[in-house]
Amino acid sequence: MNKQIIRRLILEQLDREWRTQNSAADLARDEATHEETRAESKYDTHSQEAAYLAEGQARQAAAIADARAVYQAMSFPEFGNLSPVALGALVHLETAGSTAWYFMGPLRGGMQLHLNDADIMVITPQSPLGLKLMGAKAGDALHFPHRTGRILCVQ
Repeated sequence: MNKQIIRRLILEQLDREWRTQNSAADLARDEATHEETRAESKYDTHSQEAAYLAEGQARQAAAIADARAVYQAMSFPEFGNLSPVALGALVHLETAGSTAWYFMGPLRGGMQLHLNDADIMVITPQSPLGLKLMGAKAGDALHFPHRTGRILCVQ
């Protein structure tokens, strides 16, 4: 699989997430500063809650922008089946009779990508699966609770 396409898919998804999060932060900020949300009593905390929400959403938007910059600058090396899994590796894993593709990324694990009729899950080295995969090679067996997996290939 072409890793430049994987990079493009990741960046496109991060762009969509950033736009959504940034829009939500703008709406919450507008609500927090709108004259109709001005406190009517000392117990009215609606504008304060909206301000906290806007701050949290703005932080999320900034984290997404940071992740986008990391993926933009990241090298996407080619791996062979004798190469150990590291950042930038695309891993084909078989567990319980089914197979799945995983991309080892530095941030934002959990993103789902679709390429060439294959679903690819972005995982990070800090995730439980990422910890097991890091350093493993094609043909290695991995032990999970209640099942065993095998790395079919590393790209």
